[in-house]
Amino acid sequence: MIGPGDIRRMARDTTALSFETMRADIAAMLGEEPAAIGDDDDLMDLGLDSMRAMNLVLLWSERGVELDFGELAERPTLAGWWEIAARRLGPGWDGVP
Repeated sequence: MIGPGDIRRMARDTTALSFETMRADIAAMLGEEPAAIGDDDDLMDLGLDSMRAMNLVLLWSERGVELDFGELAERPTLAGWWEIAARRLGPGWDGVP
């Protein structure tokens, strides 16, 4: 079970969202290296719970990308989340892998 001390708010970061910053943010939330997060790994299997996922949604919102937690929950992989984020960012976004 996760306790209050296990959840931390990430400091405000104004870095533009990209596929690799999304990977790095997820890895930081899990206490892992970015290389440990595969494009198609199930993030819940890696230990990402709903509280940590909501923290990521808030972080990315601060970077100007409004994401819906429910939509992300339906596709819990980095690739799935990036596809959703890229749609929000609009056509021609250069962060798409």
